[in-house]
Amino acid sequence: MATTSATSGSNIDVASIVSQLMTVEQRPLAALAKKEASYQAKLSAIGTLQGALSSFQSALLAMSDISKFQTMTAASSDSMVLSATATSKAIAGTYTLDVTSLAQAQKLVAAGQTSSTAGIGTGVATTLTFDFGTIAGGAFDSASGKYTGSTFTSNGNGTKTVTIDATNNSLQGIRDAINSANVGVTATIINDGSGTPYRLALASSAIGSSNSLKISVAGDAALGSLLAHDPAATQNLSETVTAQNANFKVNGVSVSKSSNTVTDVIEGVTLTLQKTTTTSASVTVARDTASIQSSVAAFAKAYNDLNKTLKDVSSYDPATKKGAILQGDAVVRGIQSQVRAMLNNPVSGAGALTHLSQIGVTFQKDGTLAVDSTKLSAAITSNPTDIAALFATVGKASDSLVSYTSAASTVKAGSYAVNIAQLATQGNLVGSAAVGTLTIATGGNDALNVTVNGVSTSVTLAAGTYTAATLAAEVQAKINGASALSSAGASVAVTESGGVFTLTSNSYGSTSNVTVSGTGAINLLGGAPISTAGLDVAGTIDGQAATGSGQFLTGDAGNVLGLKVQVSGGALGARGTVNYSHGYSYTLDNLMDSMLASDGLIAGKTKGLNSSITDIGKQRDALNVRLAALQKQYTAQFAALDVMLSKMNQTSLYLTQQLATLSNMNS
Repeated sequence: MATTSATSGSNIDVASIVSQLMTVEQRPLAALAKKEASYQAKLSAIGTLQGALSSFQSALLAMSDISKFQTMTAASSDSMVLSATATSKAIAGTYTLDVTSLAQAQKLVAAGQTSSTAGIGTGVATTLTFDFGTIAGGAFDSASGKYTGSTFTSNGNGTKTVTIDATNNSLQGIRDAINSANVGVTATIINDGSGTPYRLALASSAIGSSNSLKISVAGDAALGSLLAHDPAATQNLSETVTAQNANFKVNGVSVSKSSNTVTDVIEGVTLTLQKTTTTSASVTVARDTASIQSSVAAFAKAYNDLNKTLKDVSSYDPATKKGAILQGDAVVRGIQSQVRAMLNNPVSGAGALTHLSQIGVTFQKDGTLAVDSTKLSAAITSNPTDIAALFATVGKASDSLVSYTSAASTVKAGSYAVNIAQLATQGNLVGSAAVGTLTIATGGNDALNVTVNGVSTSVTLAAGTYTAATLAAEVQAKINGASALSSAGASVAVTESGGVFTLTSNSYGSTSNVTVSGTGAINLLGGAPISTAGLDVAGTIDGQAATGSGQFLTGDAGNVLGLKVQVSGGALGARGTVNYSHGYSYTLDNLMDSMLASDGLIAGKTKGLNSSITDIGKQRDALNVRLAALQKQYTAQFAALDVMLSKMNQTSLYLTQQLATLSNMNS
């Protein structure tokens, strides 16, 4: 629409007038935009705060690991002789070691062959059975690599088999079959340069004197002549390296172990022997105070980082006289007060230390946490075990045969009495008579059907004549070597006394049991062996009913609902207490969970701000509709006024012209 007309004489600029009027009318839009920007800024600040809370929680999770406060170090005086590491169970002290021999694996070599690829024997299916045990007595000829007058006793860990047939009856095929079967033996072929240069070399994968080899061959006679090896009988292989234990002294006490990595001599300390000694070496075990100090410092830093973010988003700057975007915000105040209150609360059930101030961690005037390293060092020296309870979730039993295992979130912090009415036992099977005959015959009395802890399998004993002890070892080896049992983690210990066999399950509790049937059962166990199922531990925790499962007792109700302890033995009746504490890392982590939850403070604040932004959008849309209508109205009104003025101008011009004409006529 034209705003002026040269012909009409109107001087009204309709567009300009309407634009100026609309500028005034649009002022509420600017106010809404400013308010929306404020909400968006608060939303961004809440996002920053949420990130800070998440970072704080991540730091807390790292601090909840009790091992960070119970780290021990072990240092060797001679790293060429041995190295050592320590766990939190280690006791500080210095230990003297003298190493006289290192553990090593037995190595055997077969007679030489002219070819490594030619088949040996007829190719009939042949089973190689590998057993591992101890060679004792008699004499060893290092020149021939053979024993005379010796005995072989299986270690009872189970036998392993390898099948050789026409597809793999060469030296290379036998080597590959043994290695692929993972039976605990490594096979290689050595070329000694003689007329029959190719020799199959076998090495036990496990070191120690109880891992010498016995190889039984059933099938092809040629393979038997090459590989059958019984240290107590026919030996077709020559021993080139004798299996032996590591022998050493710790503080003058003689020790013999089947491995050079020893974990059960000094509690909590792993020794790795590397060389024999001519002079004593020592291992010094000490508490890693630096690790504890670092962990406490990390806790203080994590809080201070969160505190800085809280201040940055809510503080007032007196210099600029401006407040941060969340100054005075209830959510920020709530987070600050809850976190600080929690840090000022004592830790229940933690032992002698219950407040951060006791280890030198205190609030400063600016609201930060500071660590007094001198006071912390003194606390570490005087009471190192209770420092962990200040931060991590800790359970500690006063009885050495009762140990804390785990706790559900329902368990409350506190000290709880443990009372035992029944100890856990292992299921067993006891023979009703001494073994009938010590001779095992193929297809006669060699088959056993065994069920251990509900898992069944069948085994076949090796034919031969035994002593009661060696037959017990054979039975144990065959049962424990059955894959159905080993894959289920089930095994037995077979012992004999006066020729009466006892088979005991490896597990404890009501699911622990052993039964045996088959052609060899009566010979081994008599006509009426007694099978006894194991018992679960029974008792109470904090006077509340508890459920037993094997050696584990779990609280059923009250403050100890979900508290689980292991009772390894000891007497019936009162068995001391279990102290359970929720350290600051645990309680603050739960607080962070609640604040960051979908219905927590942060989510509620975010939802409110987003709702306000949505409302502003709705107000803006409604206002824009009204402004569009108002602009249309203003435009129409002033356009009409423009037309009216134009007409009036035209009338005025007409009258002026008529008057001028009359005036000219009169003159």
